[in-house]
Amino acid sequence: MVLVDTNILAYLMIEGDRTAAVRRLRSRDPDWRSEAFIMIELSNVLATYVRARALERDRAFRLLAEAEAVIPALVTVPHWRALEAAAEYGISAYDGRFIALAIQSRHRVVTEDTRLLAAAPRWTTSLADALRA
Repeated sequence: MVLVDTNILAYLMIEGDRTAAVRRLRSRDPDWRSEAFIMIELSNVLATYVRARALERDRAFRLLAEAEAVIPALVTVPHWRALEAAAEYGISAYDGRFIALAIQSRHRVVTEDTRLLAAAPRWTTSLADALRA
C-alpha cells in the first residue's frame, strides 16, 4: 500500500517532469490510498489549469474521473485528528488530514511538498526516497 498526497496524484494525472517517476511508483505498488480530501485538492488543481487555459475543461473532467479510479478507497479522518496533527506539526489542517491518516495507518505519505516533508519527517517521504525503498 502507498499513501499519497495530492501532488503525487496530480503528477500522475497531468503530464510533467515527475510523471515518469510517479508511474514507476504506481507500477511497483498500485494499491494507492489517501484521505478523501485529496479529490477536493485535485479538483482545485484541475480548475486552476482550466482557468489558466493549460487544460481543456473536458480533459479536466476525464482526469478527475481517472483519478477517482486510481484511489477508489478513500479514507476520511475525523476533523479533530486533522486539527490535532496540524497543531502538533505546525501545518495546515489540509495537510493535517494526510498526516493524521499516516499516523492512523502507520504508513508514510509520499509527497513532494517540501514544507510538509520538513514539518513531519516521521510521517512523510519524498518520491525519490519512496522509489529507493
